Amino acid sequence: MGSVTRVPREPDGETDRLFELQEEVDQLKEAVSSHAVVDQAIGMIVALGRVTPDQGWLVLKEVSQHTNIKLRHVAELILIWGRSGRMPEGIAAELAEALERHGPTEIPGAPPG
Repeated sequence: MGSVTRVPREPDGETDRLFELQEEVDQLKEAVSSHAVVDQAIGMIVALGRVTPDQGWLVLKEVSQHTNIKLRHVAELILIWGRSGRMPEGIAAELAEALERHGPTEIPGAPPG
C-alpha cells in the first residue's frame, strides 16, 4: 500500500490567534486613518477660524456633541466643505457658533480687526 501524505494542519488556537491579530491590525489601520482625518479638520478650523489647535479640537468636539454626529464624520464633512464649499446647514451653524465661543485668536503682528 502507498503511504498517505498528510498536510500539516495548524492547531485551532493558532488559527484563532491569526484572526485576532488580523482584526487588531484592521482596527489600528482604521484608528490611524481616523486620526489623520480629525487632524486635517482641526487644521482647517485653525486656519479658517484663527484659533489655536487646542481650540480647534474643542470646536470640532463641540460640533460633534451638539449635532449628535460622530466626531470623525463631522471632521469628514469639514474636509468635504474645504474641497467643495458645501456643508449641511446644521453643521455650518454649529461650527459658526463654536468658533464664536472659542475664537478668533489674535494673529501676532496683524493689524487690529
